[in-house]
Amino acid sequence: PTPPLTIRKRSRPADATVSGREGVKFEDVRLYLVERKMGRSRRSFLTQLARSKGFIVEDVLSDDITHVVSEDNQASSLWKWLRECALKNLPDMHVLDVGWFTDSMREGRPVADTGEKARRGYATVPTPPEGSAPTAQAVVSQYACQRRTTTENNNKIFTDAFEVLAESYEFNEIEGPCLAFRRAASVLKSLSWAVQCLEATRNVPCLGEHTKAVMEEILRYGRSFEVEKILSDERYRTLKLFTSVFGVGPKTADKWYRGGLRSFSDVLGDRGIRLNRMQQSGFLHYGDISRAVSKAEARALRNIIDEAVHAITPDAVLALTGGFRRGKEFGHDVDFIVTTPELGKEKNLLPSIIKRLTKQRILLYCDYQASTFDMSKLPSYRFEAMDHFAKCFLIMRLEGSQVEGGLHLAEGDSRGWRAVRVDLVAPPMDRYAFALLGWSGSRQFERDLRRFARLERNMLLDNHALYDKTKKEFLAATTERDIFAHLGLEYIEPWQRNA
Repeated sequence: PTPPLTIRKRSRPADATVSGREGVKFEDVRLYLVERKMGRSRRSFLTQLARSKGFIVEDVLSDDITHVVSEDNQASSLWKWLRECALKNLPDMHVLDVGWFTDSMREGRPVADTGEKARRGYATVPTPPEGSAPTAQAVVSQYACQRRTTTENNNKIFTDAFEVLAESYEFNEIEGPCLAFRRAASVLKSLSWAVQCLEATRNVPCLGEHTKAVMEEILRYGRSFEVEKILSDERYRTLKLFTSVFGVGPKTADKWYRGGLRSFSDVLGDRGIRLNRMQQSGFLHYGDISRAVSKAEARALRNIIDEAVHAITPDAVLALTGGFRRGKEFGHDVDFIVTTPELGKEKNLLPSIIKRLTKQRILLYCDYQASTFDMSKLPSYRFEAMDHFAKCFLIMRLEGSQVEGGLHLAEGDSRGWRAVRVDLVAPPMDRYAFALLGWSGSRQFERDLRRFARLERNMLLDNHALYDKTKKEFLAATTERDIFAHLGLEYIEPWQRNA
């Protein structure tokens, strides 16, 4: 990249960079913020923030700089530019990700870029080895909302193992390690290179001792003995089987397991178990709704919903969300957001759609939940997995004649139709951008986006709103791009959010 500012060889006194020498607290630390990717306005804001906390921030890159701070630049490009600047002091400079800067501002002092901080993702930007494969290695953020996913997972052997471990901890209701393995899997999915030795992950965030131990075992033996033990565990296999049924969660599955049940026939044959409507439908249509839905089937369902919606309200807005919006070829269900430009009119939308689909005799199951959304109760400081907009969980009958290329059926299935899970959510139009972002996923991307908002921007984000705790006000947004802009993040396209 072209140097954002000219190179200067002679230093100027510290009082030229802060208002008065008495304001400098850290004489031995001189920062330079790389403007590329960061942007001029954000760089100016961060400069003023650092100076207000007693840091010396230089406007010009020179041999006097001790810490170079970069945001979202590729390591190879950043180091190439720094070398072209012909700095004599470059080998002694700390070249750091912006996470180090953020943490330093929070603690009011320059934090160490080794040890625990390094493990949290604030370590030195890796120097790419000359001529080696990782030269294109990017500066890896600890947040999925600052990473673009690659088209293929180069580290599937590790991420598959982490997903099993995370699911096992989830079944045992141990949240910490579950999130840790999911975060580690997300980071490895974002790498454009395959991990072939642990040393290569030295500056990759979110990899703790347990995750690295699993990786080392896989690198050495080609498999994880801990994962193999879990996969052969009766309780894990039974809970995984039971939770694959629509309407059955981990707690119900565990209750059935503790009751001595091990198979679907055990559950269905137990007279002491009373299945609710959702679970009854889950078992009835299990063969269909446990099979992946194709992109062609999702498009066909979109046409059906679109026709129903616009027959009710011609100016309705319909958006396909979830994995299919992220470019996935297959998914477990199909999610839609539907609303109207006129505020309040969306309240009757879902009941009208349900009524129309029922008349068409293509609705096999319906669970409608009315809106409990109340703007006066926001912001919510408590994380909630589900929003408060009106929504309905459906099982729909999809005919083969409606699907381009035919249905994704099991071999030998000649029915000519299949059951598919469909979710509809109807937010008010002024909440549409937030709902669209939240329902597009992926789950880890959304989790990290909210964590970034809270920890890095002092804001609260959910499917309803974005609240600035510093300004004590809600920030308006009509598009997803508006939300990213409020957070000071580069916009990431939906198909780059498969975290």
